[in-house]
Amino acid sequence: MSLATVDLRKAFGGVVALDGATVTFREGRINALIGPNGSGKTTYFNCVTGMIRADSGTVTYGGTDITRKAPHAIARAGVGRTFQLCRVFPRMTALDNVLAAVRPGGVSGGLRGARHRAEVDRARGWLTRLGIEHLIDIEARNMSWGQQKLLELAGVLMGEPATVLLDEPAGGVNPALLDRIGTLVRDLNAEGRTFVIVEHNMDLVMSISDHIVVFDRGRPIAEGPPSLIRTDERVLGAYLGS
Repeated sequence: MSLATVDLRKAFGGVVALDGATVTFREGRINALIGPNGSGKTTYFNCVTGMIRADSGTVTYGGTDITRKAPHAIARAGVGRTFQLCRVFPRMTALDNVLAAVRPGGVSGGLRGARHRAEVDRARGWLTRLGIEHLIDIEARNMSWGQQKLLELAGVLMGEPATVLLDEPAGGVNPALLDRIGTLVRDLNAEGRTFVIVEHNMDLVMSISDHIVVFDRGRPIAEGPPSLIRTDERVLGAYLGS
């Protein structure tokens, strides 16, 4: 299902973070959202996923208005996301982190009562697919930053979202793990999942994206395939300050 916003606006005091952002991210594609620091990318993700409330404008997913829905309702509708700073439970094992991500009642619900074998097997499956099954009984605080990013993503995927928003998946990740993330995104997209990726690593963006939207000062200034974006004068001007 497509994710779209119309005239989305958000200000923090006198600072305008989103200034009439009208965007449609294409279903079934690997979309990227790029732009210089302070261009509104993470604020956009936060408004779309209900983490903060936009001042005005609309957010739709699959044609349904989700503008005022709570984060958990948006997640249940099929939109999952990661964060710039990993959101994992540091004193919980990898397995418990993944289980807690989808159990009703959050952490307490995730750890209460007998575990269902099918659910545990599915959690193990995601840990294996992301290449961190060897960390299954390791607490998150004892993992590297890149491993924590993979763990967070495993928790998101445990919810089986149709659309996944990744906020700077390459940040602080070593090249080997970055290659693993890129391959995983391509494979999951081939299986039918839509992606929207906020990222500053242009090598990653240009290599995996089908469609790129460029933000500057809280609004889109260009969009299209990588071949057009890399030579667009408006994009070069936004990044280079010309």
